[in-house]
Amino acid sequence: MALKIELKPGERIIIGDALITNDGHRARFSVKGDAPILREPDILLPKDAITPCQKIYLAVQTMYLCKNPSEQSNVYKELAEDLLKAAPSTAPHIKRINNNILTGSFYKALKDAKALIAYEKELMDHAGSN
Repeated sequence: MALKIELKPGERIIIGDALITNDGHRARFSVKGDAPILREPDILLPKDAITPCQKIYLAVQTMYLCKNPSEQSNVYKELAEDLLKAAPSTAPHIKRINNNILTGSFYKALKDAKALIAYEKELMDHAGSN
């Protein structure tokens, strides 16, 4: 089954190791195959990965997009271990991410990492209100 994608003018998408930018009008196309695909709202640039959970997301994103994810796994493991020491309540999120990485479901791991970022924001908002 093909993935149907619609891009707004100027919107970007990564397919495999190619960055595609829609220059003109709204574009709609279908993609078949196993190439990793990330739409612009899901792309985190290294310069924007400031918090611990954003850095985990970036590591998972890199594993998802690269040809040899095992090269990035040590970076991810170190970040995850540091986060668990600092915030043990993140363990269920890290467990889901780990399970998806172990099964090769990097896109699912990326979605779980996005949920981890949302959880981090909740923690920070709660800490700021006290």
